Amino acid sequence: MENDERPGTVLSEADSWKVVERNQHGRLAVSVLGEPDIYPLNFIAHEGRLLLRTNPGTKLAELTVNEKVAFEVEEIVDSEAWSVVLKGKARVIESQTEIDEADKLPLKPWIPTRKYTYVEITPTKVHGRHFELGDEPERY
Repeated sequence: MENDERPGTVLSEADSWKVVERNQHGRLAVSVLGEPDIYPLNFIAHEGRLLLRTNPGTKLAELTVNEKVAFEVEEIVDSEAWSVVLKGKARVIESQTEIDEADKLPLKPWIPTRKYTYVEITPTKVHGRHFELGDEPERY
């Protein structure tokens, strides 16, 4: 029997970062006490890390309790798709110097709210895939 699965092309870490850098929306995955959560949000990739803005609430509480997070970025253009997953550690930026530097970046809230808390995700692992999209092959 012929195998018609096409799992995609594995991207190098550098190519995975290129996908992350040209996007600004992704999903943050956190887990506390064995309960996973996923949050869609906007971000900016800067100097090998991700920055996002948020307010006090469930997301911030969860990543404060468990700093180990995953972050996914997807990109779909015509008949191609890319998926990159970063695993790493999240921390709230508290130093005024770091906050001032983050304020200079073009990271604005996704929705019309004020978000005063910056979170930095420092990746420990980055992996991605490129896919050629298409219809399901016919059975013989």
